[in-house]
Amino acid sequence: MQAMDTATTAPATLDLGVGGMTCASCVNRVERALKKVPGVSDAVVNLATESARVTYAPSDQIEAQIRRAVRNAGYEPHAMEEAAPEDLSPWAGFAPVALGLALSLPLVLPMFGELAGRDWMLPAWLQFLLATPVQFILGARFYKAGWHALKAGSGNMDLLVAIGTSAGWGLSMWLWLAQGHMHLYFEASAVVVTLVMLGKWLEARAKRQTTTAIRALQALRPEIAHVVLRAGGEADLPLAEVMAGDRLVVRPGERIPADGVVEQGDTHVDESMLTGEPLPVSKSAGARVTGGSINGEGRFVMNATAVGRESVLSQIIRLVEDAQAAKAPIQRLVDQVAAVFVPVVMGIALVTLGGWLLVGAGIEVALIHAVAVLVIACPCALGLATPAAIMAGTGIAAKNGILIKDAQALELAHRVDTVAFDKTGTLTVGQPRLVDFVAAPGVDAAAYLATAASLQSGSEHPLARAVVTAARERGLALADPDSVRAVAGRGTEGEVGDRSYLIASLRWLQELGVPLGPLQSEALRLQGEGATLSALVERVTEGLALRGLMAFADEPKAGAAEALARLQRRGLRLVMISGDNRAAAGAMGLRLGLKTDEVQAEVLPGDKAARVAALREGGHVVAMVGDGVNDAPALAAADVGIAMGTGTDVAMHAAGITLMRGDVGLVAGALDISRRTVMKIRQNLFWAFFYNVAGIPLAALGFLSPVVAGAAMAMSSVSVLTNALLLKRWRLREH
Repeated sequence: MQAMDTATTAPATLDLGVGGMTCASCVNRVERALKKVPGVSDAVVNLATESARVTYAPSDQIEAQIRRAVRNAGYEPHAMEEAAPEDLSPWAGFAPVALGLALSLPLVLPMFGELAGRDWMLPAWLQFLLATPVQFILGARFYKAGWHALKAGSGNMDLLVAIGTSAGWGLSMWLWLAQGHMHLYFEASAVVVTLVMLGKWLEARAKRQTTTAIRALQALRPEIAHVVLRAGGEADLPLAEVMAGDRLVVRPGERIPADGVVEQGDTHVDESMLTGEPLPVSKSAGARVTGGSINGEGRFVMNATAVGRESVLSQIIRLVEDAQAAKAPIQRLVDQVAAVFVPVVMGIALVTLGGWLLVGAGIEVALIHAVAVLVIACPCALGLATPAAIMAGTGIAAKNGILIKDAQALELAHRVDTVAFDKTGTLTVGQPRLVDFVAAPGVDAAAYLATAASLQSGSEHPLARAVVTAARERGLALADPDSVRAVAGRGTEGEVGDRSYLIASLRWLQELGVPLGPLQSEALRLQGEGATLSALVERVTEGLALRGLMAFADEPKAGAAEALARLQRRGLRLVMISGDNRAAAGAMGLRLGLKTDEVQAEVLPGDKAARVAALREGGHVVAMVGDGVNDAPALAAADVGIAMGTGTDVAMHAAGITLMRGDVGLVAGALDISRRTVMKIRQNLFWAFFYNVAGIPLAALGFLSPVVAGAAMAMSSVSVLTNALLLKRWRLREH
């Protein structure tokens, strides 16, 4: 067989579930094992999602080799769809913890008896019978995982727990059998194992809450679709069998099964779970609908244009999953610490043991203090600090219509000090409107507007559609034109009734030698306001007669000016970059509340990226907001690219953040959720580091017992996750 030429093959990506990881050291070990596989160029492992994303050069059996590497490292590889059990109850997996608590409680009661002046000490044989099942049956997972770590030449939380609790159990056995002591430490080993199990159970429960956004999005897919058969009638088919081009019936109250276009019927659609838009959107024939949104009161028939993985909903889910699986740049610090953490802790425990022996303490005292060091030092919280916050932040952002595609964009967005906006389609509606029709003296404005609309009624040009729309809004009757032809770059000519007309640009008007005459001052005024002008000219016996000027302008999006004002109040520098002429761009800038020096006009599409690069000079952090194909290079050139979801797929792929609605107000929301998420990451990392920095010396000096250390270790992970989950309270509002 001919070998595959990996040099010319595009890299492939594999998402793999990894079972059995418990701390930051596990993450580091799995990544090292994966990166050693020939052909693997990168591997990113996430503790919170218990997953790995591997980038590799395709070759025979490489995916099997990747899975084998995970297993050889001591962990369980599985397909991602198997990684997230559905509909888990709040108490799922609690039975082993409950058994551990039941067996450990009698061992702890004598401690409370001492406080009350009572002697409730259990016989040594009974302590042994209670503690041993906890240590070696319930705690078997720690031995198994710790042994795999040891074989791989590294360490993890399980190894620390296994060594620490085994030392406590072994010390108790020695004191009982060899010394005949009644004061034993079985309770320390049993309670530590139980508390670690309790902490892991609470951690798993909290982790499930961080993935609620993904599960909520996945639940938007209906199971069946009502397909209109070609032979007539309808058939209910599984969603997986629906194909692009199928005609689907959507009944009132149902979820729309696929992306498509309405063919028949009128209704309102609730798109809030996809776009964050709170109000239902009116839909009629020709309107686009998105799979997963909820149909309102009307029955309609649609043509499916995108199904399965090509649908908007599937793309949204992939974007959120990608962001949650990604590793933020700040995580590199944690990885560096985790790489040496467990060996350093083992060394500190040995120093603690030797130090207490040197100062004359007995072996039992020295060993108990060393055990406390091993137990309290478990780096679980370090491994969860960053991914838990990213999962919660990206999840709540998606629920509000803000899709954060990568963790780097999330981490950078809060530092943005300059925001550059494309004009057309981003700050403006993107559809020109006829804002004025100035008739020549003695001319009936309504009649000639109807004539202009009639002449252009068959054209798809945006300016032609604007004229037709304006005439219809005013209730004017249109006639059928004759002999209409477009003159490239100049305008249109044709006949309406028995008369001949031209719709001419000012340049064509000048070439034809038709003077503006009494409309000269009006033309200058409208151009000064940024309008684009066309002229209606009639062919008469004497030649050509100017009948009126049509002024076109784009309109600002509703709420755009207010959104920009909010950003300015936050101290951000705003810049509008436009390809329009200076007068039009300047006039729109004034309407949006931007200063003259904040408007960059007559910028060619290819030059937008250079303008963004210039804004970044001097260390400024720049966000670029755009929606068109020609915005993609500028979005990629910015520190943070923000694409309008109403724009093109090219722009969305080039951007790190996508706004599912064409609402400029979401820009402030994206910057704010970034700030909140990064704040949670820093808080989590601070407390995770502080906990270890403070806890290890206290344990080494004898101020913490293994039981207290075990409780503190378990609660540190839970507190990190709980702090991250506070992000779920974030709401999109005026920031």
